[in-house]
Amino acid sequence: MPFASVKKIADADFPTRWGHFRILGFEGIVTNPQPCNEAMPDPATRIEAAVALVMGDIHAAPPIVRIHSQCLTGDVFHSLRCDCRQQLELALATIAEAGTGILLYEQQEGRGIGLMAKLRAYELQDQGRDTIEANLELGYAADCRAYELPAEILKSLGLKAVRLMTNNPEKVDALVSAGIEVTERISAEVPTEPTFDRYLQTKREKMGHLVG
Repeated sequence: MPFASVKKIADADFPTRWGHFRILGFEGIVTNPQPCNEAMPDPATRIEAAVALVMGDIHAAPPIVRIHSQCLTGDVFHSLRCDCRQQLELALATIAEAGTGILLYEQQEGRGIGLMAKLRAYELQDQGRDTIEANLELGYAADCRAYELPAEILKSLGLKAVRLMTNNPEKVDALVSAGIEVTERISAEVPTEPTFDRYLQTKREKMGHLVG
C-alpha cells in the first residue's frame, strides 16, 4: 500500500504513570488500498492515522520500538479475551526503564476489521470458532493490518535502525522491507490467562507468532 504522503499533525507533552513522553499525531494518505473485505471495496485513497509516544533521546542508539494495534476492548476495558493491554503496558514499562523509546499506536481495531466487526467475531468465537475462523466467516482476511505507516513515521523521525518489541515476525519483515534495520527483536510475551489461551495458540499455530 503506497503512501502518497505522511505528515505530522501534532506534537505535545504527554505525562503518564510511566513517565514523560511526547505525543505525536501522524496521518498518511494511502493510494489504492488493499480491501479487507471484497464485498466492501476500499476507495481509491484512504487516510490512516497513528500516534507516536516518544521518550528520551531516540537517536543516541537504536531505540526500543513497539508497534501496537488499537484494541478498545483490551486497552481501555481490560478485556481478558486477548493479551493486548498486557502487551501495551509491558511496552510502556520497558521503554520507561530504558529511558528512551517509541510506542506507535495504530488505528487497527480487530486486526484491521473495525470495532463492530470485531464484536461480531466475538459472537462467533463464543460459538466455537477461533479468532481466524471468525474473521474468515465474516468475509474478512485473517489479518487486515499493514505496517507501512509505522515505517514511514520512523523514517520521518530520522531513524534507520530500531530494537523492535514484538512477537509478530510480519512486523519485523515490514520494517526491514521498508529499509529500517531491526538490530534486535525483543519479546512482547506476557503471562497467559485461561481466557486467552486459545487466542495465543491460534496466533502461534496459524499466524506464526513467537509465543510459548
